[in-house]
Amino acid sequence: MTGDSAATPATGSPSRLGRILDGPLTGLSPWIALGVLEGEGWIEWAAGIALALSVVFLVADIARGRSLKLLTVVDVIFFAGLLMLVLLINPAGKAWLETWIGEISNITLVLIAAGSMLARRPFTLQYAREQVDRKYWHLPTFLHTNYVITGVWAGAFLVSAVAGFYGDAVLQNSDNIWTGWVIQIGAIIVALQFSEWYPGVARARVAREQGRTEPSPSLVSLLDPLARWLVPIGVLSLVLDGGPTWLGIAFIVAGVAIPALLRQADRTTPASAG
Repeated sequence: MTGDSAATPATGSPSRLGRILDGPLTGLSPWIALGVLEGEGWIEWAAGIALALSVVFLVADIARGRSLKLLTVVDVIFFAGLLMLVLLINPAGKAWLETWIGEISNITLVLIAAGSMLARRPFTLQYAREQVDRKYWHLPTFLHTNYVITGVWAGAFLVSAVAGFYGDAVLQNSDNIWTGWVIQIGAIIVALQFSEWYPGVARARVAREQGRTEPSPSLVSLLDPLARWLVPIGVLSLVLDGGPTWLGIAFIVAGVAIPALLRQADRTTPASAG
C-alpha cells in the first residue's frame, strides 16, 4: 500500500504469514466470519468466534512488536459488546439482531473507514506502515494511495450494507444468494483486488514524475482475476436456483470468455510505463 517506487519493506523479507498478519484482512476477518456464520440460532457462535479472532490478531500484533491498529481495537470492543448483548437480551431482541446484524456490522465498517479518512488517518495507513520504510511514510503519494484504498473499502462496505438491507427489508429473505452472498462477497473481493493492484499504479506514477521508468500494472491485471469469479457465481446460481437457468449459464460463459478477451487485449496493447 505504498505509492513510492523505492519503498521497501520495513522488516526485510517477511514470511507469507507475516505479510498476511500485516495486512488489513486480519482486521476484517472477524467481520467476514460474522457475516458467514450469522443467522437464526447462530448469533452467539458468530459473535464468539469473531471476538476470538479479534483477540488472536490483537495478541499477535503485540507479540510481534507491531503497533495497535484502529480496526483491531474496534474489533475487540465491538464483538465483546455484541457477545454480551446477545447473551443478555430477550428472545425477541435476539431475533431482531439476527436479522439486522449484517447491516449493523457493514455500516459500522463504513463509519470506521470514513471516520478514519476524516481524521486524516485512513485505516489502511497503519497496515501500510508495517510494510514500508519509515522514510516514505509522509510522502504525499504514499498518503494519497491509502486514502484511495480506504475509500474503496468504504464503498465496498456500503454496497454490502445496501445489498443486505434490500434482501432483509424488501425481499424479506436474508439467505437470498444475490443480496446476502454474491453482491456482498463480490464487493469485498473487488476491494481486496484493488488493494493489491493500485499501489503498483501509484509507484509507476511516482517513477514517471522522477524521470524513471517503471511498468504500471495494466487494467487487465485488475479485471482478469475479478472476471474469473463469474464462473463460481454462475455455478452457485444454477445449484442454488438463484434465477433462470440461462442466467447461471451466462455467468459461466462470461467468466470463461472475458478473461480470454482481456488477455488477448493485453497482448496487443503496448506495455505501459504508467
